[in-house]
Amino acid sequence: MHRAPARPRLVWAGTLAAALALSFAGTGQASAADVNNVANAGFESGLSGWTCSANSGTAVSSPVHSGTAALKAAPTGQDNARCTQTVAVQPNSTYTLSAWVQGGYAYLGVTGTGTTDVSTWTPDSAAWKQLSTAFTTGGSTTSVTLYTHGWYAQSPYYADDIAVYGPDGGGGGTPAPTVPAAPAALAVSGTTSSSASLTWDAVPDATGYNVYRDGTEVASTTGTTATVGGLAAATAYGFQVSATNAAGESPLSAEVTATTAPSDGGGGGGGGGGGDVPKHAVTGYWQNFDNGATVQRISDVSSQYDIIAVAFADATTTPGAVTFNLDSAGLGGYTVDQFKADIRAKQADGKKVVVSVGGQNGTVSIRDSASAANFADSVYTLMQTYGFDGVDIDLENGIDATYMTQALRSLSAKAGPSLVLTMAPQTIDMQSPSSGYFKTALNVKDILTVVNTQYYNSGSMLGCDGKVYSQGSVDFLTALACIQLQGGLDPSQVGLGVPASTSGAGSGYVSPTVVDDALDCLTRGTGCGTFKPATTWPGLRGAMTWSTNWDAAAGNAWSNAVGPHVHALP
Repeated sequence: MHRAPARPRLVWAGTLAAALALSFAGTGQASAADVNNVANAGFESGLSGWTCSANSGTAVSSPVHSGTAALKAAPTGQDNARCTQTVAVQPNSTYTLSAWVQGGYAYLGVTGTGTTDVSTWTPDSAAWKQLSTAFTTGGSTTSVTLYTHGWYAQSPYYADDIAVYGPDGGGGGTPAPTVPAAPAALAVSGTTSSSASLTWDAVPDATGYNVYRDGTEVASTTGTTATVGGLAAATAYGFQVSATNAAGESPLSAEVTATTAPSDGGGGGGGGGGGDVPKHAVTGYWQNFDNGATVQRISDVSSQYDIIAVAFADATTTPGAVTFNLDSAGLGGYTVDQFKADIRAKQADGKKVVVSVGGQNGTVSIRDSASAANFADSVYTLMQTYGFDGVDIDLENGIDATYMTQALRSLSAKAGPSLVLTMAPQTIDMQSPSSGYFKTALNVKDILTVVNTQYYNSGSMLGCDGKVYSQGSVDFLTALACIQLQGGLDPSQVGLGVPASTSGAGSGYVSPTVVDDALDCLTRGTGCGTFKPATTWPGLRGAMTWSTNWDAAAGNAWSNAVGPHVHALP
């Protein structure tokens, strides 16, 4: 979300579309003679055998996945920190490509295979995570180019233990992997009346995990979380997890029991908190600053908005803690007492008012238990001071799922079941259930009201069907929302975030008609573009916009069109 006058952020267009046109080939079974054909695979010899663009790479001693060194590569605004190695291979052979990565967005792939070049990627990760895919060489292929890279102007990434397992091409010699150990620390992170969310520790050398319910495999994933749906209410289920790689599948983990919540009576799906938020709701961000949009008081906000997110709370000098200071001078003399009274009046009309944490320039960091406790305590203090109904998480500089989960659960324990908890991740933060934002949302699914993903300022992105879609279209909204709907969030916890006008964001504006079409496509199966979901989700929560101020500057055209449409959804 923008505090300053709207300006384009980094727009990931054609280049990103190419980078995200991934081929997720299945991991092949390694034979007894397979070796790792990568030289200096663990960077124990520095960058020997590797070439990194723009001098972006260096060998570091921490963090490392194994051994004493790893690669650190730092992208810039003009360079994606691409590091390459030419790897000798045999023709007409199948190879498994893998690497352990950490930090910023990380990509892994090969070119020059003579058949289909492949790649895979992951959003930013606070812990080591394995990427894996496979490729087959052509009849005359004797070498391929292995590469890793990050993304422009994003955080540095780390890579270690990179492997191209398969027949010896003449430069390898490291043995093929062994069957991984069983996962440890399997735990239930949350339940609804129809689903259970699980977490477990990563297993060294694992490339994937299988989830078992009462002895039957029900899901597979490359991450260390999973949400299993289709469960009966108020019922106990036993879950176990196994780890897999090219060598085979591990024994099953110890079993944990998850008991689903009682049925909600069919009123609103398997969502979590939010008290009496309407089944279909419109969220709008209210600007506590003047950036050229219409300056408003809370009382000026259109009645079409069901949730008003006050932007923004700011970080303090205490790690994790936040505060809120009304910009009385910038808002024409708006006093704190008037602000509080306006909040109470909106609540009397059935609206919810939450305080939003972060924004484009937000620097709130929750990376340990102490900062998590400080966050929960400070937000609860703001709720008591101003009368806020809850909190919105709009952190655009990374999120640690473990400690943000801890912070939100602590806040929930203080505030009770009426807590309204919303999130506004950037588009790329919700591309994979393994990303910090998505993982956090799944971790707190039982207390989560809605995730309003910002479908703008992002460029092209992958949809749930694996195809790349350009922002600013009905397909972009529907195919990307589908990722969350298929990835474990309840329909009542999914909202479409869009700019209220062309001034509200650097790119990605769509007309209210397109928003309405996307809502109809997802809930009714009508109004779709080229992407048509296999099912519909009538319980979809609704839509969000940045901001009520930009909406007002355009005569409330957005809320007057989208609001009634949301409220009339099935």
